[in-house]
Amino acid sequence: MIKFSVITCTYNASAVLARTLDSVLEQSWTQIEHIIIDGASKDNTLAMAQDYSRKNEEEETEHEVVIISEPDRGLYDAMNKGLARATGDYIVYLNAGDVFPSDETLEQISIDVNNRSDGKLPAVLYGDTNIVDDEGQLLHPRRLAPPDNLTWRSFRHGMLVCHQAFYARTDLAQAEPYNLRYRFSADVDWCIRIMKRAEREHLALLRLPQVVVNYLDGGMTNKNHRASLIERFNVMRRHYGLLLTIGMHLWFVVRAVFKK
Repeated sequence: MIKFSVITCTYNASAVLARTLDSVLEQSWTQIEHIIIDGASKDNTLAMAQDYSRKNEEEETEHEVVIISEPDRGLYDAMNKGLARATGDYIVYLNAGDVFPSDETLEQISIDVNNRSDGKLPAVLYGDTNIVDDEGQLLHPRRLAPPDNLTWRSFRHGMLVCHQAFYARTDLAQAEPYNLRYRFSADVDWCIRIMKRAEREHLALLRLPQVVVNYLDGGMTNKNHRASLIERFNVMRRHYGLLLTIGMHLWFVVRAVFKK
């Protein structure tokens, strides 16, 4: 049976955390390890996480809950902490405000992997994303849609798979922790490096035929848009070379103009 390590990173997230915790608690799949990495929140985020852990035990869901609350060096440092603690087959990042689309999401994914794999677990499972608002209400599907045949080269067109819809095999992910020199785009770099490693090891990337996450609109990248764009350019230059990166960004500008 596939075991999922769901990692939730929080900091002063009490306004949106409850629905994320409920979403994991209500999953019908029992093989779940939920790792909550809190950055020493000053609101009642930690108390909510502890109440959730007790509720999880009372309801005997068989889910494991691990809570760590301490200062960190930012979101990607927190993600690395969760990654290092993970013991499941796949890493799933579900941050405060994000939820699984249904109570059967992880069960459906497990069935799909078992039906379509050759006995060797794919390096990455990836699917579609819906965008939700602060109240958890559906806004729209994510603009960039995942391709049926994903490779590390696909991301030269942009981050075609949402970070939370990119389930990486834990052994590969732990070999490729987040690069903390990137403040806003370490997730892009991380996904590309994992896909490169998958190609070297001749491992499949499996497209899931479903929405796998409802993602909270906004976040660190949107709030630091200009700095994020510069950093993402540098990530792309590192992986795809300067000339291709410049060419792709010129295309992004042309595409944006014609869409107006």
